[in-house]
Amino acid sequence: MTTLRDAAMKSKAWPFEEARAVLKRYDGKDPAKGHVLFETGYGPSGLPHIGTFGEVARTTMIRRAFEIISDIPTRLICFSDDVDGMRKVPENVPQQEMLRQHMQKPLTSVPDPYGQFDSFGHHNNAMLRRFLDTFGFEYEFYSATDFYKSGRFDDTLRLAAERYDAIMEIMLASLREERQQTYSCFLPIHPETGRVLYVPMKHVDKVNHTITFDDEDGREWTLPVTGGHVKLQWKPDFGARWAALDVDFEMYGKDHSTNTPIYDGICEVLGGRKPNHFTYELFLDEHGQKISKSKGNGLTIDEWLTYAASESLSYFMYQKPKTAKRLWWDVIPKAVDEYHQQLRAFPTQDIDAQVNNPVWHIHNGTPPQSHMVVSFAMLLNLASVAGAKDAAGLWGFIRRYAPEASPEANPDLDAAAGYAVRYFADKIAPTRVFRLADDKERAAIGDLKARLLAHDGPADDEALQAICYAVGKEHAFDPLRDWFKALYEVLLGASEGPRFGGFIALYGVPETVALIDRALAGELAA
Repeated sequence: MTTLRDAAMKSKAWPFEEARAVLKRYDGKDPAKGHVLFETGYGPSGLPHIGTFGEVARTTMIRRAFEIISDIPTRLICFSDDVDGMRKVPENVPQQEMLRQHMQKPLTSVPDPYGQFDSFGHHNNAMLRRFLDTFGFEYEFYSATDFYKSGRFDDTLRLAAERYDAIMEIMLASLREERQQTYSCFLPIHPETGRVLYVPMKHVDKVNHTITFDDEDGREWTLPVTGGHVKLQWKPDFGARWAALDVDFEMYGKDHSTNTPIYDGICEVLGGRKPNHFTYELFLDEHGQKISKSKGNGLTIDEWLTYAASESLSYFMYQKPKTAKRLWWDVIPKAVDEYHQQLRAFPTQDIDAQVNNPVWHIHNGTPPQSHMVVSFAMLLNLASVAGAKDAAGLWGFIRRYAPEASPEANPDLDAAAGYAVRYFADKIAPTRVFRLADDKERAAIGDLKARLLAHDGPADDEALQAICYAVGKEHAFDPLRDWFKALYEVLLGASEGPRFGGFIALYGVPETVALIDRALAGELAA
């Protein structure tokens, strides 16, 4: 009999493939630190976005997969680089002028434009933690501000001073000649202005672990590299953090991939072992551009959760992480329905298939049962014709279609009905465009009405779909999808839709006949 561990060891699901690679890293031995450390990084220069969540969700999937194939304990650290100097003001936050007065200061030294936290960095960190806590992630939060100031990073910073030349050799090879003249891996924090300075070093004392530099006014300063007086440039910081914490695994976006040899090299110069990496493709907005915290393009975490349950977002994150994905409103309904399709399939699968099912990884091996007897796409179309203002407005139709269903017995369906009404009102209704039927379509739609009125058999999905199909064939629609496209555009104001027989079964035959009458009378297009 196949055990869960046996199935996991041969699974082709990417979390198990990555977990096996981490296990191989130790080649049967236990880590000296007593655990395997997974890390994700966050740059709090703007509000957290879905890409930030994706790193934690995907890393958690690999972590849980690792725990199936190994008995070695694990930890997950979410590390915020909040000492980073604010180089530009995000476009999607208030008090822009106030923020501009604090350019180049560490994010935890910039006032919170929302007036809720000690700093802008603390605000953005809190937004990240709030969301991760909402999802129930198990993680430890690390702030770079605390990491630098508390002394936890001091040993690594001293070593960076001692091995400054080796670090610079790695960095200078990656820079243009003009940048090489002024570059330093150390960024002093000015004792008076508090700004992060990008200035060349006059001297790095490898014995006393200090740096000497001139500030922008030409004044010379000498500062210790410890105690939060300096920070590392972000590329050296990446590798130094891996060495300091002994990180075993970190994933990051494709835009970091060319820097991987730099991160690895600096980690090794500082006495560490480079971690396993996983590079994922980027998320794109509606125009195919990379989503950005500072621009606020793409969807936010809260926006997704306004229109769908959190599990659908996790499903979206699981799918093809090495493929660039468009992250816009129209991906939500598809993600919801595909997630529930996988939930319904799970109980029928053997253990080998289950560990390859996305819902295994979303729910750590124990997915719930789906009670979605009506698809989200169908609920959206029902919302478009029912005039419902909330989920209760759809339940009369749902009960007739599925008499055994109820909000209490089908809580996921009840929640989806509420999401569907909201999604339709906000995202579909403003863009709907009804059109009049042409002569051929008018004749066919009239024929469909007549056949529905004459139908005395079961009013289920398949029987009603057969009627729709027959009408399209007999009225010579070729390809047949043009017939269904006409139904969607004339009756629903959209170019795509669900299986129309299923829609009729849910909405009702009399109601569909009345909808056809309104469309043929020109009321919908008007």
